[in-house]
Amino acid sequence: MKPLQHPIELEPLKTERLINELQSLGVRLIDPDAGASGRRGGAGPSDHKALTIDGLTIMAPVHTAPASGSPYLVEKPDASGRSRILRDGLPLGVVSFPAQPKFYGLTTADGVPYSKIATLHGRDVLATTVLQSCVRYKSRAKTCQFCAIGESLAAGRTIERKTPAQLAEVAKAAVELDGVRHMVMTTGTPPGKDRGAAILAESAAAVKAAVDLPIQVQCEPPDDDAWFGRLREAGADALGMHLEAVTDEVRARIMPGKAQVPVERYFSAFRAAVPVFGRGQVSTYILAGLGDARDDILDICRRLIDIGVYPFVVPFTPISGTPLENHPTPSPAFMDDLLAPLALMLSEGGLASSDVKAGCAKCGACSALSAFERRANTGGRA
Repeated sequence: MKPLQHPIELEPLKTERLINELQSLGVRLIDPDAGASGRRGGAGPSDHKALTIDGLTIMAPVHTAPASGSPYLVEKPDASGRSRILRDGLPLGVVSFPAQPKFYGLTTADGVPYSKIATLHGRDVLATTVLQSCVRYKSRAKTCQFCAIGESLAAGRTIERKTPAQLAEVAKAAVELDGVRHMVMTTGTPPGKDRGAAILAESAAAVKAAVDLPIQVQCEPPDDDAWFGRLREAGADALGMHLEAVTDEVRARIMPGKAQVPVERYFSAFRAAVPVFGRGQVSTYILAGLGDARDDILDICRRLIDIGVYPFVVPFTPISGTPLENHPTPSPAFMDDLLAPLALMLSEGGLASSDVKAGCAKCGACSALSAFERRANTGGRA
């Protein structure tokens, strides 16, 4: 098979539209083992595979129900590692897969495979769930209905608690062997009012002592805003506090336990955290397609941008083994209609994913938002 000459044909299907379609409809793979290993279950993105399209690396669903019937098919890579992508049998262009990271083949000093400590997300992001459990997970009356944090643990693909020493060892190897450029540390919510900030602080400090790597930490708003300064002093460069849903009705239905922390508490935490980390270095993750209307999401995003918080809006993707495994994904048209104005709002507000030091917004692989940003910042040209 002779590869096409261009990474992707932007007309008539522009890159951002293609990414939206792939993330909504999923993709079928002739060779499921091509590139870096995909993930099943766990803290997202799960049931996805990393693909590089037009210079952007995205996470596309491959293990979900919609993906099994997707009109998109990626052929087996050629000798150069590139694959044709087809829609309904018609070739669109060429994609590639990030390579399997070398650090996956190693084991920690205390005998744990590195891949159970942290994984590669996108092309150059190291990601870990420091605590692979949550106080709400075992209660269907409290758990987030989209969450699969316990699935990979139950399957033996990870361990419950990653120690600071393990994280430091793996991070150092990932930088040296695979050129990892930043790290995401998230956590299930433990008992206690700090909501995981304490274990994130000790983990960030250990990694920074071992290797110079930008780090984003992610947790719910802690009880005491002083934790933001402690996290920054420990070595965290960026902070994520994730709303996921934005209206009270959807929050109460989709994440009844987390909804007990009101949206206004998130905003007071955002206002306290931005002066500590800097404008654009605090972000939130919003899942489009759970029931929030387009205008409700954009209204929240406008408020966030005004105070210097980057709203990373991604299409909801159902994960096997969760109560929402059969919930539909948002349509590509809905995501187009949401992300295009959001990208303009970000540009007007002086925020850009490229300026974020570390984390989900910088990676951008779970959304077409960075493609829309690129379009907005080039006067509408793709």
